[in-house]
Amino acid sequence: MTSEQDTTLFAPSGETRAAPQAARLSAGHWVLVGVVAIALVLPFVFQGFVVFQLTEVMIYGLAILGLNLLTGFNGQFSVGHGAFYGLGAYVTAIMMQRWGVPYYWTLPAAGAVCFVVGVLFGLPALRLQGLYLALVTFAAAVALPQLLKFGPLENWTGGVQGIVVDQPEAPAFLPISADQWLYYFTLVVLLVMFAGAANLVKSRSGRAIMAIRDHPIAAAAMGINAPLYKTLTFGVSALYTGVAGALGALAAQFVAPDSFSLFLSIYFLVGLILGGMGSLPGCLFGGLFVLYVPNIAQAVSRGLAGAVYGVIMLLVIFVMPSGAAGFTRLAWAYLSRRRSQ
Repeated sequence: MTSEQDTTLFAPSGETRAAPQAARLSAGHWVLVGVVAIALVLPFVFQGFVVFQLTEVMIYGLAILGLNLLTGFNGQFSVGHGAFYGLGAYVTAIMMQRWGVPYYWTLPAAGAVCFVVGVLFGLPALRLQGLYLALVTFAAAVALPQLLKFGPLENWTGGVQGIVVDQPEAPAFLPISADQWLYYFTLVVLLVMFAGAANLVKSRSGRAIMAIRDHPIAAAAMGINAPLYKTLTFGVSALYTGVAGALGALAAQFVAPDSFSLFLSIYFLVGLILGGMGSLPGCLFGGLFVLYVPNIAQAVSRGLAGAVYGVIMLLVIFVMPSGAAGFTRLAWAYLSRRRSQ
C-alpha cells in the first residue's frame, strides 16, 4: 500500500474513511470532558464521607490500572499487587511523619521506590509464567505484612501499631475542606497517570508489550526484547500501584501491616476482571466494585457478607462476562445498529 493510500483511504463513495474515525475521536473527547466536568462538581454535591469514598474509588482504580498494565496488557499474572500498594503507602507515611517531607513530594518517591522493587522483582519472574508467577506474587503479598511487623524495622514502620498520617490541608486561598482538596488532588494525579498509561498503550512500546502477551514467539521473531519489556512493565505496574498506595495513606490517614493483607491483592484482581482486562476506563468500574460491593454485602447481612459478596460477583460475571468494558462495547454496538436501521 502506498503512502498516499495510507493517508487518504478513499471509500467507494468518494469519502475518506478518516472522517468517521475523527468523528468517533471527537465524540470520545466530549465524553471525557463530560465525565471530568461531573467529577469536578461532585464534591460540592456530596459532603463528608461520600467525598472520602469517591476519593477511595479513584485510588483503587489507579491501583487496578497498575495491575492492568501488567496482567491485562502484558499477560503476566499477579496476585500480589497489594504488596506494592502497601509499600507505596509506607513510603509516604515514613517520609511525612519521620522526615517531615511535604505530602506531594512523597508520591514520586513512592512511585520510584516501587518501580525499583518491581524491576528487581520482575527479573527472577522472567523465568516463570502463568501459575508459577502467580505463586511468586502470592508470596510477596503474604510476606509484606510480616516484614512490616519485623522487630528491627519497627522504628521505621511502627510495627503492629502502624503510623498515623496527617491529612493534607487545602491551600489557604481555596474555600474548600481538606476532604475536597484531597479529592481534587487525587483526581489530578489520576488524570495525569491515566493519560500516561493511554499514551504508553498507543506507543510503539505498548504495541510490543501487547505482542508479547498475544504471541511471545512471534514477538521474539520480530526482534522484540521480551525480557526487557516484561521487566520494565513489571516496574511501571508497581509504580502505578505504589502511587495509589501513597494516595491511600493520605486518604486513610493511617497505615498498618494488617491493612495490606492478601485479600487486598485479591480485591484488585477481582476489580480488574470485572472492570475488563485490557481496558483503561474499566479500571474505575473495578474501583467502584472493590469499594462499594463489600459494604453492600455487609448491609444485606453481616453474618453472610461473604456469601452475599460472592453472589453479587457471580451475577456481575453472568451479566458482563467480558467485564464492564466489554459490556459497554456491546451495548454501544447494539445502539449503533438500532440507530442505523
